[in-house]
Amino acid sequence: MNAVEIEQAVTDLAEQPFDPAEFPYAFLEAFGNKATTIKRLRAGASNKSDLGGVLQTSNIHILTCDTGRVTQTLAALKASPATAKAKAKFILATDGADFEAEDLTSGETVACAFRDFPDHFGFFLPLAGISTVRQISENAFDIRATSRLNRLYVELLKDNPEWGTAEHRHDMNKLMARLIFCFFAEDTDIFGGRGKFTETVARMSAGDSTNTHEVVATLFRTMNTKREDRAAAGLPRWANIDDFPYVNGQLFSGGDEVPRFSKIARSYLLHVGGLDWTKINPDIFGSMIQAVAEDEERGELGMHYTSVPNILKVLNPLFLDDLRAKLEEAGDNPRTLLNLRKRIARIRVFDPACGSGNFLVIAYKEMRAIEAEINKRRGEPDRASGIPLTNFRGIELRDFPAEIARLSLVIAEYQCDVLYRGQKLALAEFLPLRNENWITCGNALWLDWLNVCPSIGTGVKLQSRDFFETPLDQAEIDFENEGGEIYICGNPPYKGSQDQTDQQKSDLAHVFAGENINSGVADYVLGWFAKAANFVRRYRAKFAFVATNSIHQGRQVARIWPALLGNDLRIFFAEPSFKWSNLASKKAVVTVSIIGISSLPEKCRVISDGLARDVDQIGPYMVPGPTVFVDERRTALSDVSPMSFGSMPNDGGALLMNYSEYKELITDRRTLPFVRSAAGTREFINGVPRYCVWVSDDQYEKANEIPALAFRFNRVRTAREQSKRPATNSLSRFPYRFGEIRQTGDESVIIVSKTASENRDYIPASLLERGGIVTEAFGLFNAPLWNLAIVVSRLHTVWAKTVCGRMKSDPRYSNTLGWNTFPVPALTEKNRTDLTRCAEDILLAREHHFPATIADLYDPDAMPADLRAAHERNDEVLERIYIGRRFKNDTERLERLFDLYTKMTALAAPAKGKKRRAGANA
Repeated sequence: MNAVEIEQAVTDLAEQPFDPAEFPYAFLEAFGNKATTIKRLRAGASNKSDLGGVLQTSNIHILTCDTGRVTQTLAALKASPATAKAKAKFILATDGADFEAEDLTSGETVACAFRDFPDHFGFFLPLAGISTVRQISENAFDIRATSRLNRLYVELLKDNPEWGTAEHRHDMNKLMARLIFCFFAEDTDIFGGRGKFTETVARMSAGDSTNTHEVVATLFRTMNTKREDRAAAGLPRWANIDDFPYVNGQLFSGGDEVPRFSKIARSYLLHVGGLDWTKINPDIFGSMIQAVAEDEERGELGMHYTSVPNILKVLNPLFLDDLRAKLEEAGDNPRTLLNLRKRIARIRVFDPACGSGNFLVIAYKEMRAIEAEINKRRGEPDRASGIPLTNFRGIELRDFPAEIARLSLVIAEYQCDVLYRGQKLALAEFLPLRNENWITCGNALWLDWLNVCPSIGTGVKLQSRDFFETPLDQAEIDFENEGGEIYICGNPPYKGSQDQTDQQKSDLAHVFAGENINSGVADYVLGWFAKAANFVRRYRAKFAFVATNSIHQGRQVARIWPALLGNDLRIFFAEPSFKWSNLASKKAVVTVSIIGISSLPEKCRVISDGLARDVDQIGPYMVPGPTVFVDERRTALSDVSPMSFGSMPNDGGALLMNYSEYKELITDRRTLPFVRSAAGTREFINGVPRYCVWVSDDQYEKANEIPALAFRFNRVRTAREQSKRPATNSLSRFPYRFGEIRQTGDESVIIVSKTASENRDYIPASLLERGGIVTEAFGLFNAPLWNLAIVVSRLHTVWAKTVCGRMKSDPRYSNTLGWNTFPVPALTEKNRTDLTRCAEDILLAREHHFPATIADLYDPDAMPADLRAAHERNDEVLERIYIGRRFKNDTERLERLFDLYTKMTALAAPAKGKKRRAGANA
């Protein structure tokens, strides 16, 4: 269950008659406990309570009690030996009238009326395995409102299916935007009294809901009619009152048709209006509510939004930190403060993938806070803001998020006015809404960004027929912005090259046309980087985007970034590779980086774990240092053994065998000389036994005399003859051998995984038994054992994760990009001896835990102490060869490696791929 589903379940529970005996089980069920779990608790099998309540081990101790004894009961729960023994995280006591609970880990408490405990549902979310509790607790209203609006939306579509069609989708989205505004306005005195809109609908619409749509439509029409025109418009007396002001701003124009309401839909509408909309947080609410209107997203309602702290990781280093520093420098100097205020008023923030406007809203609120401090220091606390909403531009592909983005900014403006200037002044200047349109609905990779966010003296002058109807060419002037800075920011869609739709591939081809770049290898987000880079080249601007860290890893770096940066742009700040979490349970995260690019000469900054370090340069791998591009090499840069991809059977499944097939084959003992153990990445990591038929040219006649082998050879021949590839057809002449052979079968083999879990600290590699055949993995054949020490080192793992890229979210390995480019200093015989001993110690430590697999041994949460110690010794020996000590962190490791790589490639002759050729890369 996600947070929204849990909130709904808890709300339903609070609305039911209180049943003391059933409440504990219903409460646990609301937080996602399965029926089997509840059944065991009821039976007493897993209920550890010593007070007659319900105690779930490692979770919660719940006890219902007599009226008026809630506080005493909570104290008894806390003092209970069973609570401590079962390591309960929470205790909860209630009598059906009052409700109290405590988080025993943090000491935080909840005390409220029983009917109000759903307001605190975020407090208990660890019970459902959801860890982002603080974000949810702080934004509990947004989740509750999203849940209610979703139920209303679904119910309206159920009774008005035509409103779910493409023809009416925009009308439905506009209806939701209007309702959200009304709910907010009625609770913030914009309508002259709390709850006026909801109360009017409840009073004027029939209980059977037959005229609810007419009442709502009449109120919408009222808010689109100036007061002096209402009598002539024929509005009914109950609607023609001062409580409903003239709103305009195109929000209520363009028709007032409303879908019919069932009794249930009317009830949902009144429930939504009954919430306290003064608590709306436009930072978060917009991106949550947009899922209401997206069929494919509704199943994950409330799970995806960009948290405020993560947004500030982009905006602070992009420009907000500089504004705050200038504010600090200004002190109380009136002239300096005035100049800073003028500067802020001209700044434009542009999000070309704005969704529902999170980045724009946060930027606006932060800038208003700085402006308010300036006004305070200048003795002008009531001064109207000089920061226009039209300076916050966005592009969004879908129309509903675009509508919500503008509405969120409107709400943010009002809230800031109330906060910094007071309710009276805020109300006086809020309505009517302005008609400017500054959020464009369209495909950002095809639009001309200059038309959406012009550089000087320009804004959008648009008299649209509808709230957010926007043309693709909006470039008329309506206010001056001469000399203003532009900051481009956002969190564009990612989509790896293998996951893109045909339309997305077309988008990238359009963006990269004429750039001598193969767009087929690019992640989708790079389209925004390319557009932003071209914008920055032409105008005074900077940009910073959130992106998956794959864009600064692997082949994309050497193929895309040279043209992206050119000679005139630089990375001026980066926060590489950190977890970007959301509201989903079970720690659903994606690894991202934040990258800021500018054409202006300035200092550079690398940010990691909240700490910033000033550096001279940042390379395209987000590592301090010069711009270096690591491209594939056919031979090794360092004096290490050659690595090639394993042998590929191309056999139609006839030469490879699982264990049972192997046992059946060797019932004829004559087959034994022709069978070898085989391992690819999956088998090696998970300890899955696998075998293969391995026959040399001079053994074929003898092997073919054995019926079981001859049968397999015939299957291979048939499969190859039926292939559509001529190269495969030609292999049918040799049905006894693999299609691609990388080894003789008699050598020692170091196997290296072609992929690895992103959570593992080391690249999986090991020594196979002599004669073992490597398939879907890489191999070092007859290589000295010290090569293994290098492969499994932290130093090489960090390099490979950086330059090799990823397959889905997991790091992938490459011989041509990871091994052949890895810079290793010249090794002495003692170095090689020491590294050999380290490799032996690692292998011995693994043997101590037989039959544990590589997957078992390298689980980061369960790695055996002796194995970790062996790796630590290996890392220390190798790293002392590089700098005489251990590296402090991975950033320092990469700085040294890129520096050494640059020096070694400058000295090395170009790799021509003729000598010591590596095998084909997967």
